[in-house]
Amino acid sequence: MFTASLGVFLFGLLAAIAGGAVGAAIGGNYAFVMTGFMVLASWGVLAATGNTFGLDYLAFGPFFGPNVAFAGGVAGSIYATFKGYMTDGKDVNSPLAGLGKPDVLLVGSIFGVFGYVVQIGISNIPWFGTHTDSVALTVLISGLMARWVFGNTKGRKLFSGSLHNPELFHEGATSFPAKIKPGPNGRWLEWQEKPSQLLTIGSLFGIFAGFVSILLASEVGAHLIKMGFDTNLAAKNANSFPFAISAVIILFLITNRNMPVQHHVTNIAGLAAVQFYPILMGGTFATFKWTSVAHWDGTAFMMAAVAMIIAGIFGIMSAGIGEFAARLWYNRGTSHIDPPAAAIWISNTIVVSVAALLS
Repeated sequence: MFTASLGVFLFGLLAAIAGGAVGAAIGGNYAFVMTGFMVLASWGVLAATGNTFGLDYLAFGPFFGPNVAFAGGVAGSIYATFKGYMTDGKDVNSPLAGLGKPDVLLVGSIFGVFGYVVQIGISNIPWFGTHTDSVALTVLISGLMARWVFGNTKGRKLFSGSLHNPELFHEGATSFPAKIKPGPNGRWLEWQEKPSQLLTIGSLFGIFAGFVSILLASEVGAHLIKMGFDTNLAAKNANSFPFAISAVIILFLITNRNMPVQHHVTNIAGLAAVQFYPILMGGTFATFKWTSVAHWDGTAFMMAAVAMIIAGIFGIMSAGIGEFAARLWYNRGTSHIDPPAAAIWISNTIVVSVAALLS
């Protein structure tokens, strides 16, 4: 999308200029919550009409796409800290409009445009662009760029911020995992950083996402097939629904509740479920004809259960990658470099590639 012509590109570009500023104005996490609501509303449109414009242009486009709005909020936060307007560059909760500084919103605009252009570029890379989550990768790149540009809050010098601050490694640690272990220099989510916690969150939220993704792919998919649409139209987007639920849960995290952050789990687990269920049924994702659950036999239900277990396994993997990314970049850093975004693009690439090989 947004590459069919210069006019289409400019149409989206103007929206991204505004979208990045809106994300900074309301705060990155509030913008991300709005992404969740956009996805849920867009699913209603998809189920009723077969049209994906809501997902493509609103939820994951320049309106409230995380690569534009959330990324604009993240960049605005670290810029505001760099300028001395606020003290915490990791604060992606606070609405930055409250600072009363137009330059903060303009930085949000700049990074909104950056996210818009980078995402288009990634999505057009041969093979890789169709075997990864370009939005998530763009969010990660944008966060890294923001820290590189504005990360040195003490000297206030451009282009001198450290990406993972090795000077704050644990003293005396000999192995890399021990060096980046959460400690006094910062932690991401202390209630879900231990292996037992990651296993629990990853597996159970993964199964949760796998269940609803398979149901949507089957029920909505069968309905859309009757309307003449592609056999896998619903399945292509099914994992965005549990992802949206997880995004809305962030709203309660903002209210100072220790909510589980698991949109990287539900996104990947839902994707794994709908990618592997057709393979388990002896087909491929591209050609599998989804049918209503009412027409399933015992084998179909058994394979759906196996797909949910696979979803749980990949959910654990994504949860672990997210925590590793937090330890590598977030915990000791001066700004928010999004651990779930890192987990989503890596895990998406793994899931889609493995499924393609097995097909």
